[in-house]
Amino acid sequence: MKKVIVIGGGIIGLCSAYYLSKEGCEVTVIDQSAMDFGASYVNAGYLTPSHIIPLAAPGAMKQGLKWMFNPASPLFIKPRLEPGFLQWAWAFNKSCSEKNVKNSITAIKDINLLSVDLFSELKQQENFNFQLEHKGLLMLCQTQKALHHEVEVAYLAAKEGLEVTVLTAAEIGKMQPQTYINAIGAVHFKCDWHTTPNVFMEEFKAHLQENGVQFFKNEKVIDLRLEGTSIKEINTEKQILQADEFVLAAGSSSSLLSRKLGIKIPLEAGKGYRINTQRETGISIPAILTEARVAVTPMDGFTRFAGTMEIAGIHHKINPVRVEAIAKAVQKYYPEINVSTEEKAQAACGLRPVSPDGKPYIGKSSKCDNLTIATGHAMMGWSMGPATGKLVSEVISGKKLSMNIDAFHPDRRF
Repeated sequence: MKKVIVIGGGIIGLCSAYYLSKEGCEVTVIDQSAMDFGASYVNAGYLTPSHIIPLAAPGAMKQGLKWMFNPASPLFIKPRLEPGFLQWAWAFNKSCSEKNVKNSITAIKDINLLSVDLFSELKQQENFNFQLEHKGLLMLCQTQKALHHEVEVAYLAAKEGLEVTVLTAAEIGKMQPQTYINAIGAVHFKCDWHTTPNVFMEEFKAHLQENGVQFFKNEKVIDLRLEGTSIKEINTEKQILQADEFVLAAGSSSSLLSRKLGIKIPLEAGKGYRINTQRETGISIPAILTEARVAVTPMDGFTRFAGTMEIAGIHHKINPVRVEAIAKAVQKYYPEINVSTEEKAQAACGLRPVSPDGKPYIGKSSKCDNLTIATGHAMMGWSMGPATGKLVSEVISGKKLSMNIDAFHPDRRF
């Protein structure tokens, strides 16, 4: 029986623990938080095979520079004179290319589709009660420019075999008659699903503990000791732990730990915000407000509005300007919905680990034999969670991989 330590208790770490436990491993999860907040709890809950275009696409850096001095913009990059940030920014700029998009589409699609199947399998096999609905995703557009771009993406998605249709304003109204939507048209990705993240996480944690997975919460890993090319032990703030294999799934903090092993994985924390409302909104189909890049999700008992990508270092400080930008976007697309002052005051945020090319890091680095890296999923960590966990277990157990993960190699060059 292999003893495995998973560093990180978010969706990626827990899914890794689940599938490793299924393989008969003795699994311990360590997390520096109480494992009850962060990106795995405040995300939009989407399972998105439709999101085939990586964040690093042509024009992304140019747009980011335009938005740099606007703290309310959908993508806000705060320049910092730190080597890690400067290296990431350089790699991000290089990755904003047609070549990167072309090389990413199939891999991103395949891992998302695998995850959709695994979410369904999890719910059925473990008799879970978490919300899992298949209503697709509306890309709502208010301008012809945005609609034209979304139609182009829809064409690429259709070529990849994904089910997608283009809707007029009248057709949007028929699909969502309970509330008025201010949009000239939309793309409907029928292939997408949605969930309620916090419900899944609580149910999943309880299941793992009931099945022998050990949790060490509020315990930060401060060092990793190597012997040759293998990790011998790790030091936390409270104890020293040994294992046969280790999984690095610490989200935005992963690169800080990997550096201790001489492994450089460019990574930046991309902060996202969410606002919840328990009032009746009439929204029954998830949507992305395209120009504002805000996600809208009808969850289990409430509606969530989420968005922004704020790259400004690792901290959880709430910027009220960004919260207000989400609220204004909601009312612009849904004129009948007014986010209240109290709802904005209850906003929360989470840090998403962003790689320069928009693809996650999954697999082993050549510099360490018994470390499997699983991070860098950016806005698709939730969607890719179960697939990443299964792939991690296959890497460690030596089983045939469920899909090709060459595009996600931790040692890839930028």
